[in-house]
Amino acid sequence: MIDYIDEIEITVESGAGGNGISSFRREKFVPFGGPDGGNGGEGGSVYFKGNSNLNSFRDLIQNRFYKANKGENGRGSNKNGKNGKDMIIQVPLGTEIIDSKSQKVLIDVIENDKSYLAIKGGKGGLGNSNFKTSRNQSPKKSTQGEKGNKIKVVLNLKTLSNIGIVGFPNVGKSSLISLITNSKAEVANYPFTTLTPNLGVIKTLDKDYLIADIPGIVEDASKGKGLGIKFLKHIERSENIIIVLDASCEKIEELNNQYKKLIKEIKSYSKSLPSRIKMIIINKYDLCKFKDQLCNLVLDKNIKQVIFSCIDSNKHDIEKLKKNLLF
Repeated sequence: MIDYIDEIEITVESGAGGNGISSFRREKFVPFGGPDGGNGGEGGSVYFKGNSNLNSFRDLIQNRFYKANKGENGRGSNKNGKNGKDMIIQVPLGTEIIDSKSQKVLIDVIENDKSYLAIKGGKGGLGNSNFKTSRNQSPKKSTQGEKGNKIKVVLNLKTLSNIGIVGFPNVGKSSLISLITNSKAEVANYPFTTLTPNLGVIKTLDKDYLIADIPGIVEDASKGKGLGIKFLKHIERSENIIIVLDASCEKIEELNNQYKKLIKEIKSYSKSLPSRIKMIIINKYDLCKFKDQLCNLVLDKNIKQVIFSCIDSNKHDIEKLKKNLLF
């Protein structure tokens, strides 16, 4: 059972404003006092809040409707009603809030612990004390609170990361990210072990680097084959992209084809993405049968670094790899 959810449709509704009331001051010695009707409280608004500890929408799957509270009605003695409680929905960083009807992106949640207003609550109604004038000392007029707003939205997660690691299934991406970040990525020797982006962090004195292992891309992924589109969207937010190739194949031509197909899929999804590719990792180098031919690997000119790594990389090699990853 997959508990990773990176797209979900929900309905959100803000609270209605409370009603203002018509009331007059009545005291023992002031039988005909002036108007003292209080205003209604504002309805609660709906916010989305970025939470760096979340990486999917699985906590939202059980409830598809979220509503803020109604504002309280005003009372006599010029007492205003309390504002309704806001509804705050926690979402992962990188979440797009999209209007289901217009498909317009309303909010892009990219900052941790920041609340983004989705829909504002209704205004509270006015009590009759607001309508007192020199000509009308005893107004009976009061107004009702505004209704809340309701909207259906799609939450679409595009992983935020400093580095996105991309490759075909079973090339060793999860093994690499586990070694360099101590993450608990699932590792096994069969395709599509990774069905969700694995996130890991390389900590340095100056900065923490978030690394995302994107689930294995397949040929024609950019056309929707397999889970291609759902996987490729997670590299859109990566500042830098690293391609991992599997050197355990039989011929250098197969390695070249791996690279060509990956570049084709990445470019077909977004023409701007190839410019972010900063490094190629030739993995499973210890199993390579054509090490003397690796000089014939055909790569784009903008690729500055090519790193060779092994499945059984030792601590020294891992530290060296981490330094290279940080450019």
